[in-house]
Amino acid sequence: MAKDIFHDAVREALEKEDWTITHDPYSVYHKEQQIDYDIDLGAEKLLAAEKGLERIAIEVKTFAKPSLPYEFHSVLGQYLVNISILRRFDPDRTLYLAIPLYADERIEGFPFILEVVKEYQVNILVFDSKTKTIVSWKR
Repeated sequence: MAKDIFHDAVREALEKEDWTITHDPYSVYHKEQQIDYDIDLGAEKLLAAEKGLERIAIEVKTFAKPSLPYEFHSVLGQYLVNISILRRFDPDRTLYLAIPLYADERIEGFPFILEVVKEYQVNILVFDSKTKTIVSWKR
């Protein structure tokens, strides 16, 4: 699996917020169902003693192609497959789509994409690729 150009930036941003990277990549293999699949990162963070661990998986995307709607179609498909895999094999892990700040700003100009994100409950982690920090979590 080829890493996205922002893979390391997202990893560093998560570590700055005290996330422990547990998988790089987060791999799912199931011989009987012929699944051999990678999600970019797996991480966990202790929230509070009474709450326990929050476990996440991160799919990193650049959104560098000229047509944002076209690229979004592909990204959404991969996100939905990842959700399906996690529901079957690790249902306590929450999936996030990590996108750079410039892509988040571009998406704001496409109301239909925003509606689809809401309809499919796409969790988004917005990061700043220059400062390697997390800008926002959109759940």
